[in-house]
Amino acid sequence: MVFGGVVPYIPQYRDIRRTQNAEGFSTYVCLVLLVANILRILFWFGRHFEAPLLWQSVVMILTMLLMLRLCTQVRVANELNMKRRSFAASRWCSCGPVVMPSRRPTSC
Repeated sequence: MVFGGVVPYIPQYRDIRRTQNAEGFSTYVCLVLLVANILRILFWFGRHFEAPLLWQSVVMILTMLLMLRLCTQVRVANELNMKRRSFAASRWCSCGPVVMPSRRPTSC
């Protein structure tokens, strides 16, 4: 019962890590689940409920933080690669490398 909510995220975590692509995963899902589980833990302080539900919330919060960390790392790495590619592409025009004009020596 404690790990039941985490099980669907294991293949998704492995797939994102393997492909280095987090495009299909919404971080808003992590936000909603983080808020819901934090509220559940806060509710526990007012009225105690079963311990497995409390531990399920703790495990889910840790899982969502791991998913957010992975998605952030993958997206930052992909953005850096895109910037490097665009920088490298800007140094070349369609007809070949850009040649910087040389300075002619000036006579005094």
